This record gives sequence, structure tokens and C-alpha cells, in this order.
Amino acid sequence: QPPLPIPYDAQRGVFTFANDLERALPAVVQVTTLGQSGGPSSGDNEPRPMASGSAAVLDAAEGIVVTNNHVVEGGQKFTIDLTDGRIFDAVLIGADKATDIAVLQITAPGLSQIEVASSDTLRTGDLAFAVGYPLGLDQTLTMGVISGLGRSGGGDRIEDYIQTDAAVNSGNSGGPLLDSRGRLIGINTSILSGGGGGNDGIAFAVPSRIMMSVVEQLRAHGEVRRGATGAILGSLNAERSREFGLGIVRGAVIEDVAPGSSAESAGLRRGDVITRIGSRAVSNAGTVQATIGVAEPGTQVEIVYLRDGHEARASLTVEPPTARDVIVGADVVLARGAGVRLAEGGLQVFSVEGGSPAAAVDL
Repeated sequence: QPPLPIPYDAQRGVFTFANDLERALPAVVQVTTLGQSGGPSSGDNEPRPMASGSAAVLDAAEGIVVTNNHVVEGGQKFTIDLTDGRIFDAVLIGADKATDIAVLQITAPGLSQIEVASSDTLRTGDLAFAVGYPLGLDQTLTMGVISGLGRSGGGDRIEDYIQTDAAVNSGNSGGPLLDSRGRLIGINTSILSGGGGGNDGIAFAVPSRIMMSVVEQLRAHGEVRRGATGAILGSLNAERSREFGLGIVRGAVIEDVAPGSSAESAGLRRGDVITRIGSRAVSNAGTVQATIGVAEPGTQVEIVYLRDGHEARASLTVEPPTARDVIVGADVVLARGAGVRLAEGGLQVFSVEGGSPAAAVDL
């Protein structure tokens, strides 16, 4: 079958993606977050606008809208502006700081609903379109490509970002990243700026796979019930690959396994290298963290791993995180660029990447 051409509008004589993208645009809305403008002693208790961003309608019948946590964080009231000029008050159903996802609900007739596509089928080089309300402008569409997958950023988040060079600026946060068919593949969440605060062609979006899992939990429970397995993970790099005698540089290395944990029950041990989780190839420890971290306790997760150069499989049962998992998880994130393992009384740093944040603080 010959490749399909770029859509062509014969009447206007132009190549265009407008027909597919225009179906999605009515489902992309603006969020305004209102909070208390003065201190307790000011006497001014009237909520005032404190932040604004973008969002997408996921479920028109139920009025479910998804945006970023940082758009609504600290707000007392929320409003949704539709593309047809109508404005509705919104209720915050739940928010999750670790993935920067929040769910709002409105009661509004005649809503449009965005179509969601799997982010697992994305490839670097696919076209991507960011939609939102940047810098005080009305709804704006920008185009780029998928620049990378499985990206990590900074902070205490569950990270497995889509990277794109579609222009994303302040106000785009919470808006959808679309494929060339107008389907949501991610939620725009942050940019990497050279210092001016504007778009430098590096933006990140939460993949639809993670977003949908978080939205389902927020709708069901009002919170995300985190999962853990008791395995302490590090990312495979060229140095570690040579150490293990492997011919790959992508994967998650098990640095330690907690006694009595699901990982121990599955037969995993220090030095195993996880290469697949579910149907996904593992790029680094973040890939595993992003999958386990949003899975509800009791979920079964299939993994493929290497031990002594031989491939093996295991089934992990996601467990509720213990205090150990939470503390170690936070420390590993803060020590970005450092390889760590559990040791007597705390964490042992066994490697530090040159030029990393961990190196900058002299670990």
C-alpha cells in the first residue's frame, strides 16, 4: 500500500491538518484558579485570580476535565472557559503532585470530548501539536515533532515524559499534546528554558498512559494509591553495562531488594537488569518508576530482565509503599545522578555521574 500523502485541501490549494485537529479544539479549555488575595488580617477574603492554564475535556457526559496539578494547586475556586464563550465553575475532584495531574468537574451541556490515543505507540519524529492558552492569548496551536521519549526532569515526580519541540509557553500547562489525527497523546506540563522563561524548543508532556491511570484513580478514590515492589533501582549506563558484560545501555538495574517484598518473592536480586515492563521497553529506572508508581496495590506487572547475560521473566505484585519505599524513593530523586543502594543506617552512594546535580553538591 502506498504511503498516504499529507492531507490536501483542494479547494484552497494547501496542505493542512486542520480537518483532524479542528475536531479536538472545542475540547481544549482554559482554567482559571482563584485564591485569597490578602492575608488573614487584610479583611479581603474575596477569591482573586492567582493562576491560569489549559485543560482538556476527557468525559463530556460527566464533565471531567484534566489539567496540571500546578495550575490548580492552592486554589479555592476554579472556573472553566469554553471555546464558545461560556464559563462554568469547576469542582476539584483530585490532584496528584507526583505526576502533576489534576481532575476538575463541571456541569455543562453540549461539551466536546477529546479523543485519547495510546502514548505507547509513539516514535521519535512523529508530528506533535500543542494546544493551549499561552501568555494571555486565546486558544493557540503550535506544531513540532516528538523529540524524545522516556525523559526525566527534576524534582520529586514520577517521570517518563514525552519531549517535544512544539512551542509551549506559560499558560500552556495542562493543555493537550496531540498527534496528527488530533488525538491526545500527552498533557503539557513543563519546559526547559535557557533562562528567559520562554520557549526554547524543549517541552515535556505527561504521556497519556500515565495520565489516564492517574485520572481513573482520582475519579475513583480522590487520590492516587501508590504502588511499590521493594526493589531499589538505578539506571543502566555505559559504565554499568561494561561492569555487567552487557551489550545494551538501556535498562533499570536492581541495586537492592528488600526482604519480604514482592520483588524478593518474584526471585529478583541485586544486579538483575530490567529491560521490559508490561509491553514497554525500559529506557531507565524512570520507566519502571512511572509504571509501578501509578499502579494500584494488587496489580500484577510482568517484567523481562537479564541475569548473567540470560533473559528471564517474572511477575511482580504491586504492594502498598512502606515507609522505607517512600524515604528511599525521595532520596533517590533528590540525589539525581547518583547511584545508591540500601546500606546499614541509610543509603550508600556507589557512583556519581560527572556534571550531574549529585556531583554539583559534592556527593
